[in-house]
Amino acid sequence: MSYVTEFPPAEPQHVIAHYQQRLRFETDCADVHDAISRGEADFVLLHVVGNETTFARRHIPGAIFLPHREMTPARMAEWPQETLFVVYCAGPHCNGADRAALILARMGRLVKVMPGGITGWADEQLPFA
Repeated sequence: MSYVTEFPPAEPQHVIAHYQQRLRFETDCADVHDAISRGEADFVLLHVVGNETTFARRHIPGAIFLPHREMTPARMAEWPQETLFVVYCAGPHCNGADRAALILARMGRLVKVMPGGITGWADEQLPFA
């Protein structure tokens, strides 16, 4: 028995449920880019870490600079309650997007994380602003 088969595979219905649930929490760089480039961004993209200098130097087109530490109910009131936020940070080595998602969810806001962040965007060779 290999490490691969040490634990039996899940039944297909459990795999479906797992990945449907996961996709409710996350989106990827390519899907964000596709929506933005088609003018179909039905979400607000938030760059949630760093400072204004690093944001100005390189960020995803259409993103708004809003560090997770500055997310307050008053600030988030700028958007309707039903707004979906997509949050990203430096990349998989950074937990800023996770922190932002938690803050927004605690405010009752809709949120998805783009786990690749800046690193994933660069890996996909997508354009920066």
